[in-house]
Amino acid sequence: MAGVIEQRSIDVVPDDERHGSAVNQFTLWLGANLQITAVVTGALAVVFGSNAFWALIGLLLGNLAGGAVMALHSAQGPRLGLPQMITSRAQFGVRGAVVPLALVIVMYIGFFASGSVLAGQAVGELTHLGGTVGIVLFAAITALAAAVGYRLIHLLGKVAGLVCALAFVYLGIRLLDRVDLAALLHDRGFGLPVFLLAVSLSASWQLAFGPYVADYSRYLPRHTSTRATFWWTLGGSVLGAQWSMTFGALAAAAAPGAFVGHEVGYVVGLGGTGLIASCLYFVIALGKLTINILNTYGGFMSLVTSVSGFRGQRTLSARGRSAYIAGIMVAGTAVALLGKDSFLTSFKDFLLFLLTFFTPWSAINLVDYYLISKERYDIPALTDPGGRYGAWNVRALTVYVVGVLAQLPFLATHFYTGPLVAPLGGADVSWLIGLAVPAVLYWIAARNDTARLAEPEPGEGSRTPVGLGG
Repeated sequence: MAGVIEQRSIDVVPDDERHGSAVNQFTLWLGANLQITAVVTGALAVVFGSNAFWALIGLLLGNLAGGAVMALHSAQGPRLGLPQMITSRAQFGVRGAVVPLALVIVMYIGFFASGSVLAGQAVGELTHLGGTVGIVLFAAITALAAAVGYRLIHLLGKVAGLVCALAFVYLGIRLLDRVDLAALLHDRGFGLPVFLLAVSLSASWQLAFGPYVADYSRYLPRHTSTRATFWWTLGGSVLGAQWSMTFGALAAAAAPGAFVGHEVGYVVGLGGTGLIASCLYFVIALGKLTINILNTYGGFMSLVTSVSGFRGQRTLSARGRSAYIAGIMVAGTAVALLGKDSFLTSFKDFLLFLLTFFTPWSAINLVDYYLISKERYDIPALTDPGGRYGAWNVRALTVYVVGVLAQLPFLATHFYTGPLVAPLGGADVSWLIGLAVPAVLYWIAARNDTARLAEPEPGEGSRTPVGLGG
């Protein structure tokens, strides 16, 4: 059993414990994206005003753009052998990294909650115990699986990828049997604001994986090709997300009244009744279990990283691991139970809210890793507030805050709309600003920081520069 339950947390994975190949990233991210929340995300593009034709194109562009950023984060895992967010200490400082970490933890809890709402409906129908009990049961199973760790996560990814792919093929056939696809795609009227909303929805979906994607590639052997890690991650995530979102967009366009507010019921009803319906409820729960384990595990990693920055903690006991995971589960379940009746609008705003805070983090992290540090980090210094990276990097934190604030004039959500949205015809382009502004500012601020970027001493850290040519 000790070989199954993961022993590592935020410490470096040594070479003799590395295993697997980059192909594993494809199966994991395919399974993580073939699920009901991605279906709802695709449907939102149509629900909020786009026709199906331009919604599908916008969703594809967003998945490709956001997926490329996410896959660049994934490629850091094999080189460093570290969870994703601990590398933020190289940019923000050992303690300063708690600023983006706090927002990442909010993200994990939010995604855990949204997933539990939809999976809870499926579990409630499957067990005949109702949605509320279904949410609690699903959350408890998720926490138990997350406690087992890395190997189970990848195994579930493979199983869910296969099972959910077969289910989505079947559901796609059933959907096309009911609707006239040519008629759905006949309306080609282009509206820039709703088109950009579709791009933003799928881009935010992909970018939200960025803060934990390397958690699931860090056990790959150090010699794993960076190019292979990038492309297999990108391929699995974009294929799975676009497949699910296409289904959601077409379903919402075909039957908006029947779909909106009854997403799980509509999908299952599309497939059939009796045994088939039970199988589809199981598939929905399985797909959500896969992604919610990622959210729980990522939240656990982020909490440990936050606390250890102040306590100097490098390892974690089994009891401590269970306590962190239980905390994520309780918080996520509470949010799910409180927000289950206003899910659809809340989830759209939540996605766009996430995009505002994570595009600057992604821009800073990637510019630092690939362009400034040249894929070399002093690993021991990541746990030493008095070391090369310091406790707080005020310049990086300032750039991050500026990156967030620069987006506000361009942001369009239910609870806040920036002053420059109307002159742009209602289009939300905040995420583009959130990538460009902090990337340029951070490069200017950090490129000549010779003390922080000094070459590690032999044996002190990761020294091997490996580009996308692998």
